[in-house]
Amino acid sequence: MEHETTAELDQQADPQDEQYRSTEQYRPSERQRERERFRRTRQRRNRWIATLCTLASAAAVAAAVVASPGWERLHSRFLDGAEFRRTFPAILDGFWLNVRMFLIAEVLILVLGLLIALVRVTRAPGLQPLRLAATLYVDVFRGVPTLLLVFLVGFGLPALQLQGTPSQPWVLGVIALVLSYTAYVGEVLRAGLNSVHPAQRNAARALGLSESQTLRRVILPQAVRNVLPPLLNDFIALQKDTALVAVLGPLEALRAAQIKADYDFNYTPYLGAAALFIAVTIPLTRYADRLQRRAAQRTWAEAGR
Repeated sequence: MEHETTAELDQQADPQDEQYRSTEQYRPSERQRERERFRRTRQRRNRWIATLCTLASAAAVAAAVVASPGWERLHSRFLDGAEFRRTFPAILDGFWLNVRMFLIAEVLILVLGLLIALVRVTRAPGLQPLRLAATLYVDVFRGVPTLLLVFLVGFGLPALQLQGTPSQPWVLGVIALVLSYTAYVGEVLRAGLNSVHPAQRNAARALGLSESQTLRRVILPQAVRNVLPPLLNDFIALQKDTALVAVLGPLEALRAAQIKADYDFNYTPYLGAAALFIAVTIPLTRYADRLQRRAAQRTWAEAGR
């Protein structure tokens, strides 16, 4: 028996298969087994086509790069294996500072972003000044480029000569990153809080929960679950933007690579710094993709009820 598509097979589904599929006595009919064999064959064929197309595309790009007129120069300046092995330990030490800046900034951004989101969604008339201040904060710091903010905080804050002002460049850089990313994360969390249906709050209050208990046990868990993928995307961007602090002078990964590259005009250390950032961001990106797929599957499952 020949078929062009799986849809044709589905149209020929045996009603007995659908009726007894979930029972222990279910035994697939010959037509159902043929349908499953056809699907497995089609999936294997699609995987082979995808793999061959990917390998062919990668080979074509590699051949184009190697055949380019400047390949020898590029190889000697950016792909020097000896230079990579010589400079990588210093870049790795600098990358540890990037990781520490990221971890400190992430915690502060989550706390401050949640506070701003809660202030913006509340409707208490006495909190109107705070709502206006939170709205102004989000509008201003989302509009200023992060690199410009690093310059302004890194060079402007020490110029004030206030008592207790931090002087370490990496601390000033973390302050700039927190100011910038709190505005983005606050808006993401506000969207999550607004996505929870009002009936959830009413049901919780009807069960006797207080306003704070409703927020902590009902609203916040659902809001965070709804916006977890975009939150992870923001933190992936934050992890990369810790390299912007290099303009203030701390010896993080990019600054260490820049010093090594300026010494002998070999740019391979930049490749080492890029490899370290990629090694951290790719797992986070795949995890964010997985969460997005699960959220989409949950939405489709709820829609089908």
